[in-house]
Amino acid sequence: MLTQTSDQDAKNKYAAARAAAQALPKKLFINNQFVDGKSGSKLPVVDPRTGETILEIEEGDTEDVDRAVHAASEAFNEGPWPKTAAQERGRMLYRLADLVEENAEELALLETLDVGKPLMEAKMMDIPGFVSFMRYYAGWADKLSGQTLKHVMPLLAYTLREPLGVCALIVPWNFPLGLLGMKLAPALAAGNTVVAKPAEQSMLTTLRLAQLFLEAGFPPGVFNVVTGLGPTVGAALVKHPLVDKVAFTGSTSVGKQILTDAASTMKHVTLECGGKCSLIVCADANIDEAVETAHQAAFVNSGQFCTAGSRLFVHEDIYDEFMAKSVKRAQSRYISLSSCCMAFVLHCSMQTAAKH
Repeated sequence: MLTQTSDQDAKNKYAAARAAAQALPKKLFINNQFVDGKSGSKLPVVDPRTGETILEIEEGDTEDVDRAVHAASEAFNEGPWPKTAAQERGRMLYRLADLVEENAEELALLETLDVGKPLMEAKMMDIPGFVSFMRYYAGWADKLSGQTLKHVMPLLAYTLREPLGVCALIVPWNFPLGLLGMKLAPALAAGNTVVAKPAEQSMLTTLRLAQLFLEAGFPPGVFNVVTGLGPTVGAALVKHPLVDKVAFTGSTSVGKQILTDAASTMKHVTLECGGKCSLIVCADANIDEAVETAHQAAFVNSGQFCTAGSRLFVHEDIYDEFMAKSVKRAQSRYISLSSCCMAFVLHCSMQTAAKH
């Protein structure tokens, strides 16, 4: 049973999240500056709890992508970034991780407001995950080396690991900061520059991260953000001749299109495409434990998880009992604006999922 105190605590957190969102720069981030998009169009940020548009952010287009890519290319080829020692790159990544950790509460609130995920999961998974990626790859920055190889001929043979150049990072809406960190940390540790495209449904933490990049002291053009739609901004990044690498997480159909579009310029491509995970329940399983495992696997992150165990194969001998207990367990799960129930869970989060 929810108490008045827990309800009030949740409302306070919700208000804090709204205030943090309103305080963000609502623009593109190019060459260490927040700038307007050329088209003048705006993207709505919708509160998944109410369906209300709470603010609008600049919508980038192909011209904005070109500005951002050129900024990243210049930073890679001519700016201070290629002259930055590997140890210093690592130090900057550690600094960024520290700043994200210092602002973890605010970032978790923004992620929950934007995506509709449980606040507890944002605090336990998304933000710590980003910090862990940064610190792990910060340690790798000065350890990327080649090899000297023996050769059958009287020749010197060696390998040298070098950064690729401009990396386009295209991120989905369910784990905006966590999945960005997974791509961003190794790219920067290796000395690349980045243009990030967050999903148009979840842009807030990426823009807050851009502010932290400034505070961490990264040179202009190293990290750029272009908010916009996949068919315009995403496609323009994939096709741009100055983009050397594309890292994408999203649907299989879009992944196939990226492979096709990237082929014309011979880009390096990394794809993490969505799928379904199966949970197999054998006849000799502990049914109560299996029910709880299946329940958590299906409903983690409000069910918005590409590796959610939402496909069940249950042995026919225990099928009826398993299904009855599973239905009862699902019916016992409630969604609330309460701090007792993971702080504030935005109960219309599945509206976002329904759009996709």
